[in-house]
Amino acid sequence: MAAMNPGSHDGATLHCIFDPLCGWCYAAAPLVEAAREVPGLRVELHGGGMMTGANRRAITPQWRDYVLPHDRRIAELTGQPFGEAYFEGLLRDGTAVMDSEPPTTAILAAESLRAGGALDMAHRVQRAHYAEGRRIADAEVLQALAVELGFDGEDFAAAFERLSGEATARHIEASRALLRRVGGQGFPTFVLARPDGGASRVDIGPWLGRPDAWKAQLASFAAPSAPSAPGHPTLGSCGPDGCAI
Repeated sequence: MAAMNPGSHDGATLHCIFDPLCGWCYAAAPLVEAAREVPGLRVELHGGGMMTGANRRAITPQWRDYVLPHDRRIAELTGQPFGEAYFEGLLRDGTAVMDSEPPTTAILAAESLRAGGALDMAHRVQRAHYAEGRRIADAEVLQALAVELGFDGEDFAAAFERLSGEATARHIEASRALLRRVGGQGFPTFVLARPDGGASRVDIGPWLGRPDAWKAQLASFAAPSAPSAPGHPTLGSCGPDGCAI
């Protein structure tokens, strides 16, 4: 999950700048999963810390009213599941806090223990939040999710503690610097770095809900002599400090 360096890998790399509490990142999760199946393509996650520090927030009725239409649109466009435990449980729990830092630390911890662990953990925390209505800012929940994914509980807890605080803050700052460098406006931002050293943003709007078509297109984008990936109007995104459509 390092900053983008197109020269550091013999094949192509798809860089995904995202946040675990970004609804449109959840919309794009099937595309990330499909990208993992493209031969020779590496997928790297960069957590942008959308809800960290002063941007952390408690769930309120106003927040629920704000996110519900966005979530319903995402479900219609992509088929991503949103559970009753989320709509009628978590989004009505005024004691729950939306904080991107702990799940970002968990994603870093998972990658430190197993190659590909970041992607496994990212998908699991998204599903835990949106489908299961679980508090993914709670260390106990993250520990349970890690064990579900086959990580040793003690090893994960040690990695989580080691990467909490300063290490996670450095990662978030590097991700935001990458977002600025590639001219991204929010989350998710996808950047394809090709073997020839070229790199271009890939707008995912046309591919939402179409992971098989996306997978086929990525294979051509990733070829050494491929032209820059075409741009398209995006359907929605989350800015560095919150989501909008």
